[in-house]
Amino acid sequence: MKTFQLVATAASGIEALVGKEIKALGYECQVENGKVFFEGTEKDIAKTNLWLRTADRVKIIVGEFDAYEFDELFEKTKALPWEDLLPMDANFPVAGKSIKSKLYSVSDCQAIVKKAIVNRLSEVYHRNTRLPETGALYQLEVALLKDKVTITLDTTGPSLFKRGYRSAKGGAPLKENMAAALVELTNWRKDRPFYDPVCGSGTIVIEAALIGHNIAPGSNRSFSCEEWEWFDQSVFEEVRAEADAAVDHDIELDIMGSDIDGTMIEIAKANADEAGVGSSITFKQMQLADFTTDKEYGVILANPPYGERLGEEKEVHKLYKQMGQVYRPLKTWSKYIITSDLAFETFYGEKATKKRKLYNGALRTDLFQFWGERPPRAPRK
Repeated sequence: MKTFQLVATAASGIEALVGKEIKALGYECQVENGKVFFEGTEKDIAKTNLWLRTADRVKIIVGEFDAYEFDELFEKTKALPWEDLLPMDANFPVAGKSIKSKLYSVSDCQAIVKKAIVNRLSEVYHRNTRLPETGALYQLEVALLKDKVTITLDTTGPSLFKRGYRSAKGGAPLKENMAAALVELTNWRKDRPFYDPVCGSGTIVIEAALIGHNIAPGSNRSFSCEEWEWFDQSVFEEVRAEADAAVDHDIELDIMGSDIDGTMIEIAKANADEAGVGSSITFKQMQLADFTTDKEYGVILANPPYGERLGEEKEVHKLYKQMGQVYRPLKTWSKYIITSDLAFETFYGEKATKKRKLYNGALRTDLFQFWGERPPRAPRK
């Protein structure tokens, strides 16, 4: 089976987590800013699309070369074996970006790459008229960085964060892959309690439950490459069967999500049911201040409102203060709160053990981490 040069793309700040996931799936990889490079066959493309929790997309690197002039971009693009990837009726739009390159006009770069591919395919398929482009989607991208050109083919389709379980969402939902990344950044273990006090549409607790049961995040959706005529469809049947067999149905998870808004709780329940983890999460309409527990060594992970809109700031700061009052006494619990308000610690009333810079979309945020006491070690026998 042919081996491809592949790249998994990721939000800035979580590429190391994607690299960790790819290594855990059994691949050697190289992590760079927003990207993780690895090699794989068609089966590996299917497997990574199905299993990657924190990535955005899996792409085939079609070609890499330097280009300083448009003629050079055209000729080097045309020299690539496009007929190996694109059938005669392929629908192949070309997206583009250019950073610190002599060829800075993105629209021109896109048009030239498109023209070069059309020329190559027209020669190969003996076409004198336009290519039909009525077939499956083969989304291409030409990216220029300091005059180095990388042309990629997207195997994923809609971004990997679109798991397919979210029927409805709240005002400012967290993307599913970011929610999974946040869970991975905590010290939660499957045998310990997990709680989201501002769960909204349930994304964080659902992602925790998917991790807890070892359910592949892409189980509920399809991918672009499944429509490609050269792609062996049996590999998806194979990796899906392997994923189904890997699910841990027996583990009992202690996961709870609460929200002050009863409508959001109903939405969260419906989303959890759609994801197949409804029976593993307890949802409760509740004010943040009403949380009490006798349990120990749990994890609280919260994505509270950031107070970005005018007039919200005072209410949000009141909420942060409340969080401190309710959670600080829970000495054995670890608390993780993500917010764009860099003064969060002042209102919470405690300095974080650690902070991690992350981007929620284009918004700079920090994950404030307050680590709880460790459980005592079992005595040696």
